[in-house]
Amino acid sequence: MAGSPVVERLDEDTFPKILLRNGVVYKDRPAVREKDLGIWQAWTWAEVLDEIRAFAIGLKGLGFQKGDRIAIIGANRPRLYWTMVAAQSLGGVPVPIYSDSVAEEMVFVLQHAEVKFACVEDQEQVDKVLSISDRLPTMEQVIYDEDRGLRDYDHATLHSFETVQVAGRKTMADDPQAVKAWEESIAATKGDDIAVMLYTSGTTGQPKGVMLSFDNLVISARNGNKFDKLDEHEEIVAYLPMAWIGDHVFSLAQAYTAGYCVNCPESAETVEADRREIAPTYFFAPPRVFENMLTHIMVRMEDASKLKKRMFDYFMDVARRVGEPILNGEDVSFKDRLLYRLGEFLVYGPLKNQMGFTRLKVGYTAGEAIGPEIFRFYRALGLNLKQLYGQTEASVYITMQPDGQIYGDTVGTPAPQVEIRIADNGEVLYRSPGVFVGYYKNEEATKNTKTEDGWVLTGDAGIITDEGHLKIIDRAKDVGKLKSGDLFAPKYIENKLKFFPNVKEVVAFGDGRDFASVFVNIDLTAVGSWAERNNVNYASYQELAANPQVYKMIEEHVDQVNRDLSREPMMAGAQIRRFLILHKELDADDGELTRTLKVRRSFIADRYAPLIEALYDGSTEKHVRTEVTYEDGRKGAIEATVQIRDMKTYAPEGDVTREAAE
Repeated sequence: MAGSPVVERLDEDTFPKILLRNGVVYKDRPAVREKDLGIWQAWTWAEVLDEIRAFAIGLKGLGFQKGDRIAIIGANRPRLYWTMVAAQSLGGVPVPIYSDSVAEEMVFVLQHAEVKFACVEDQEQVDKVLSISDRLPTMEQVIYDEDRGLRDYDHATLHSFETVQVAGRKTMADDPQAVKAWEESIAATKGDDIAVMLYTSGTTGQPKGVMLSFDNLVISARNGNKFDKLDEHEEIVAYLPMAWIGDHVFSLAQAYTAGYCVNCPESAETVEADRREIAPTYFFAPPRVFENMLTHIMVRMEDASKLKKRMFDYFMDVARRVGEPILNGEDVSFKDRLLYRLGEFLVYGPLKNQMGFTRLKVGYTAGEAIGPEIFRFYRALGLNLKQLYGQTEASVYITMQPDGQIYGDTVGTPAPQVEIRIADNGEVLYRSPGVFVGYYKNEEATKNTKTEDGWVLTGDAGIITDEGHLKIIDRAKDVGKLKSGDLFAPKYIENKLKFFPNVKEVVAFGDGRDFASVFVNIDLTAVGSWAERNNVNYASYQELAANPQVYKMIEEHVDQVNRDLSREPMMAGAQIRRFLILHKELDADDGELTRTLKVRRSFIADRYAPLIEALYDGSTEKHVRTEVTYEDGRKGAIEATVQIRDMKTYAPEGDVTREAAE
């Protein structure tokens, strides 16, 4: 049965109401799958309705009431998604938390949100919550999904998911009115009720609790489904952090409103293999995922036979020339179409199969800018990869790329029902049905972000192109100027370097200074593969990062970026004069990245101040000692003497070379 006519029912304005509908309309269609011990387990929408109903009634029996908040902590598991909708059906509010957060990081969110219940994945997450329980005065009950290792714990306030469901089913058997009462509580939910609180990753200061209503999420999800013609036949893989707005919209909001199936992989380590088995039709990933996939492809091709490498190079040249025009429906010669079809059989098809994209209808990337060359690589293979621009505060969608209007350096036109304008200072503002209700217990931050007439300040600087597409330059607060007055946009410079497969992360400096400089993190997978092919011995990331041949490799990349920047009038003055390869990988556990892997610039500027100073005082090396946090929470330190290299810069048009020292 087609989903569109039913999806348009505006009285179904909350996810619990939509669940009741899906349990009837799509009752025999798969709603969710989970891979467990190598076998995919599936639940239909009718079965999901039964699972959520039993858990919700059991949860109510534990004392969960309207307005209560429940923390959701763990990897992508069906029961954790069901818990969110069960809590909503009782008038409660789910608060997803990043599962890789250490206990100390969780304290602020759990305290600030006044969480009363927690539903967690396993023993690891139970231990985190219990270790800080004396600092959580509002916490009453903890529910867990996996029971391994928890048998001997005190279960006075600790319950298995099954136990709660058993209690719920017993209540239904004993009280004929229990189901009716639950359905009445669902009927009482309204579109303007708070559906979820998602805490921002906190690149500066403490995270803020973004309150999103059902209207925000349901309307945005329906608009996204319409835009890309998504229906109940889609398949997605849920692998992104549940605390991130992207996963919440793609794996819950759009899944419920369209009726499609969400597939939960067995573990983080099996995501790629599980994706190949499912072959999703709808896929979202931040640029880093696409960058890593391309890195693995290029590494494998370097290890391939000469014949395979030549064939790959030849047909990729064909794809770069005609792949995107064919995808866009443009006129292409018969000869090129024939060559491209042969390339599909020999190269593109096998590549897409390895990545799990053989059935991909539409793919999206967002969260950071993706290198145009990386973006074009995937589209050249015939994959309908698009960019969107979004925020937690927008319920994801601000701009989207319409089919046939896809450019590597822009993020699309305003999404359905979204208005965009550029402020006098270049900042992007938007207004839409997805605009958040406010920040929880932070009226001042809400007023500073959202105007009285509903416009949201994004904090990003951008321009509208002649085609009506939005082009993001950088974070507005990060865009600065060199002492010469030349524009300095760090993210723009960083993304150019991150295009190279052996560069994992970059941090650029230059605002208010004489010239631009960068820290570089090498990609251990790509550079390690290079080292093996070239008989370069190394024992650690630190040792490989200090290798003179690796420095020479990065020098060549920086030189290419400088040549590219010299051809761009706005950015020619911000060519990289000096760089260093950082002696350790930037890590969220060390506070250098957010949990969504965004660089925390101010933290890095403070932590590595001696290295930054060395970039600008003419030093050729600097000895540093850096504290690190291991996975088990222990502290340690890494010491290294970091080399600093000077680079050539180029006059506009690239015809005159200047030495950096000048």
